[in-house]
This record gives sequence, C-alpha cells and structure tokens, in this order.
Amino acid sequence: MTKTALVTGAGRNIGRATALALAGQGFAVVINGSTDRAAAESVAAEARALGAQALVAMGDVGEPAECARIAADAIAAFGGVDVLVNNAALRPQQKFLDITPEDWRRVMAVDLEAALWLSQACLPGMLARGWGRIVNFTGMNAIHGYAGRAPVSVAKHGLWGLTKSMGKEFGARGITVNAISPGPIEGDDEAENPTAYRQAMVARVPVGRMGKPAEVAALVRLLASEEGGFINGQMLAVNGGAET
Repeated sequence: MTKTALVTGAGRNIGRATALALAGQGFAVVINGSTDRAAAESVAAEARALGAQALVAMGDVGEPAECARIAADAIAAFGGVDVLVNNAALRPQQKFLDITPEDWRRVMAVDLEAALWLSQACLPGMLARGWGRIVNFTGMNAIHGYAGRAPVSVAKHGLWGLTKSMGKEFGARGITVNAISPGPIEGDDEAENPTAYRQAMVARVPVGRMGKPAEVAALVRLLASEEGGFINGQMLAVNGGAET
C-alpha cells in the first residue's frame, strides 16, 4: 500500500528536495505552501513525473485551523498521512528591543506550534496503523542561538523539546519523531545566498562548502524508511561539521 508524506514549506529549497526525494521512493506527496501556489504546483508536477501521486494543499501553518484543514485534505485524498515533515519556518532578523508581541507570536506559531497542530491532526491515523514518521526541522538556531534571532532560537529550542517528548510518548506505538538541524544550505537563487553571505558561511564549515538541499532530503528519506525505525527522539545535524 502506498504511503503518504505531507511536507510543509515544500515549494522550494529543502522542502522541495524532500518532497521529491520521498516521491522518488514511491510516497504519495502532499505539497504545502503558504503563498506561492505556482511553486507548489511545479513541485507537484515534478513529483508526478517521478511516478508519484501528488496533491497541493496550500495554507498558512501558523494558523491552527489551517493546519487541521491541510491535514484533512491530505487524509481525504490519500486515506492518511504516514510521514509528516514540518519544514516551514520564518527566520526574521530583528533586534531584541524591537520585537513586538505580534512578531513573537507569529514566529512561535509557524516555527513551533505548527508542528504540534499538524502532528495532532496526523497522529490518530498513524496510531491506528501502528506506523508513522514525524520529522521536524530545527536548525543551528536550536543548537547555539543567534543574536538578532531571539524568537527563532526560542521556537527552534522548543521544537527540539517537542521532538524529544513526542519520541518518548509514541516510539512504542511504531511512530518515530526526530529533528534535523541543517547547517548553511544553498538556496534556490542568489538573492537568498549573496556572495558575502556564502563566503562567511563556507568559512565556518570544515568541508569547505555549503550543503545542498538534496543532502538534507537524503536524511529525511532515511528517517521515513523502515530502516530508519530505530532512530527516534534525536536531533541530527547536516552541517558539514560546522560548530558555530
């Protein structure tokens, strides 16, 4: 029976690479994006070209009701969600003293709470089938914390805590929950990784280059597999050895 993977923020970069990696493994994929439907439809078309079924489920994962609807659309189309990849995130750069309550709440909603609401929506089916995989994306903000990104660092630390807690609660039921912490990863266009930024990032990476989205997606593919079933409650770094 074909398994289904729901990937948030799947229109580009790591999300796109993840959706296509899972499509290539025979998963039906649900492509979520918040605003750029054309990008999501393009990824869906690429997945179908690989022989996979694909559904575009647009929606703002920062809204609990939208999380419920996105999951419901996936379940209605494919009968359930077997693999949930919580990739969508906001990473605003902002001085600490300039943070407003609205700024704080929005980052918490997208970077942390979305994983809770989507997991709650998808877990009943996973529990009924006795099998499931949840992959959360934390990042180096969860390991080190960064000046100018207090809300992001707090949210990603919280997501790491959520991952550990869920891994302990659901591991015995056939469901693994893990986090991936990517290091500096190439974006889809130069605007995301200007030359000065790339040089600064590469200087921090012992392997001497930025990572590729496909290299992160390869780890998701492992975690989503039967062979990945003994990896649970972990935060796994894909960062070329970067420590800061």
